[in-house]
Amino acid sequence: MCGIVAIAGKSAVNQALYDALTVLQHRGQDAAGIVTTEGGRLFLRKENGMVRDVFHTRHMLRLAGNFGIGHVRYPTAGSSSSAEAQPFYVNSPYGITLAHNGNLTNARELAEDIYRADLRHVNTDSDSEVLLNVFAHELQARGKMSPSIDDIFAAVASVHRRCKGAYAVVSMITGHGIVGFRDPHGIRPAIFGERDTPLGKEYIIASESVAITSLGFKVVRDLLPGEAVFLSMDGKIHTRQCAEKPSYTPCIFELVYFARPDSIMDNISVYKARLRMGERLAQTIQRDFADLHIDVVIPIPDTSRTSALELANHLNVKYREGFMKNRYIGRTFIMPGQGQRKKSVRQKLNPIELEFQGKNVLLVDDSIVRGTTCREIIQMARDAGANKVYFASAAPAVKYPNVYGIDMPAKDELIAYGRTEQEVCELIGADALIYQKLDDLIAAAREGNSDITDFDCSVFTGEYVTGDINEAYLDDLQASRNDSAKSGNTRVVDIVDLSNG
Repeated sequence: MCGIVAIAGKSAVNQALYDALTVLQHRGQDAAGIVTTEGGRLFLRKENGMVRDVFHTRHMLRLAGNFGIGHVRYPTAGSSSSAEAQPFYVNSPYGITLAHNGNLTNARELAEDIYRADLRHVNTDSDSEVLLNVFAHELQARGKMSPSIDDIFAAVASVHRRCKGAYAVVSMITGHGIVGFRDPHGIRPAIFGERDTPLGKEYIIASESVAITSLGFKVVRDLLPGEAVFLSMDGKIHTRQCAEKPSYTPCIFELVYFARPDSIMDNISVYKARLRMGERLAQTIQRDFADLHIDVVIPIPDTSRTSALELANHLNVKYREGFMKNRYIGRTFIMPGQGQRKKSVRQKLNPIELEFQGKNVLLVDDSIVRGTTCREIIQMARDAGANKVYFASAAPAVKYPNVYGIDMPAKDELIAYGRTEQEVCELIGADALIYQKLDDLIAAAREGNSDITDFDCSVFTGEYVTGDINEAYLDDLQASRNDSAKSGNTRVVDIVDLSNG
C-alpha cells in the first residue's frame, strides 16, 4: 500500500506536499519522495524512511516550484531498496515523473514488451517504473513537440488497454501539467479537490480525502474507475473517462484497515463503515454466540476502536481501553520475518492489568492475517489475569493473498488458509473466535454508497476482479513474498538524486 499526492498551485507547493505526505504516512512508512518543477527544471528528493526523516530543511529549499507530486511507500514482494522509492522519472518525452499506488499484475510481460517493442530501459524491479514507461511511450507515440489534452487522455486510454491490475497514479509532465488517473476497476482510491487563493484556484489529487481537507482544500469528488484528470499549467482542470468498460469495484480492505477513519473514500465515510461493521459483528455474536458471558470489550488499537465501540454499545457491555500503544512501532503484518513481528507486538502494546484481571474479555481487531499479532495479544491478556479471552475480527477470514498492492503474505503464511474457524481459534489460543460474515461486511460498506455494486474482496474469496490471476501467478507471488524470500533479499542500489542531496 502507498500514498500519493499531487498539487497544482499558484505558489510554492513543497510545504503542502510535505504536509500531505505526513497525513498519508499510515499508507507507507518505508520510503518517501517529492518532485517539483520550476522553469522547466525538475527537483527531486526521495529516500528510504519516514517523511520527517527524508526531508530536511536543505531538501525543502531545493524543492522549488508551484507544481509537484509526492509519494509514501512500503515495500511489496519483500523489496526495500531505496532505488524503488518514488516518484520515478524518465526524460523522454518532455520529462515525466510518476507516483503510483497499487500493483500491475502483468508487470513482467510489460517489462519485456517495453524493452523489445518500445525500446525503453527499466532500471528497477518496480511495477511503477514499468507503468511510467508505458505512459511515456504512449505519449511519445503521438509525435508532438507539445501534447494536447486529447493526446494526454489518449495516452491514459492506452495505459488502460496495456496495463492490468490496480493503479492510482499521479504524473507530472514537465512544462505542461499534472495528470491523475485510476484503473478501470477503481481498486485503489484517488480523490481530487480545490481551493481558492488570492492568486487563483489551486488543485490537489490524493489517496484519501483527509490529505485534501487537512490542507484547506475542498473535496470535489472521487476519480471514477478509468477516469483521468488533467491539471494544466495555466490553472485549468479537465476530466475524461478513458476506459472502455469501467466497473466500480474498490478494495474493501481499505475500509477495514488501511484508510484513516476520518477519510471519505468513494463517497463512503470510513468511520461510519467501521461503525456498521461493529454493529453487524454484534448481531452475529447475539445470534451465534449467545452463550458467551462477556464482561468487557477491548479493542486492539488503533484501527479496530470504532468497530469495537459500536459492538460494545449494541451488546450493552462495557467498553474499555486495555492496551496502551507505542506509536513508534510500525504496522506488524507488513514487517518481514516472524521473529521481528512477534517482538514488535510486545514492544507496541502493553496491557492495563486491572482491565483484565478475573474478567471474560472480548478482544476486537480489524482483521486476522498471519495470526502472529492476535496470538501474542491473547497471551498478554491471559498473563494480565483474564479469565477467558474471546477474539472477534471485524473482517472475515483472510484466506488468499492480495495481488493489487497490499503486500499480504504468501497464502501458506495466512493463518486461515486451508483451516477451519475452530482450527484458527485453537492456533491463536482463544476461548472463542468470531469472524465478520462477508455479506455483512459488504453491506456495511455498500450502505455508504449504493452506486457501488461490488467490492474487491479477493483476500476473503480468492476471486480477483481483474480476471487475469491464475495458480501460476499466485505461485510466483508466493515465491517472492514468503519470509524466506524476504530475508534473502540483500540487493543494494545507490540512487542519484536530481536535487543533488
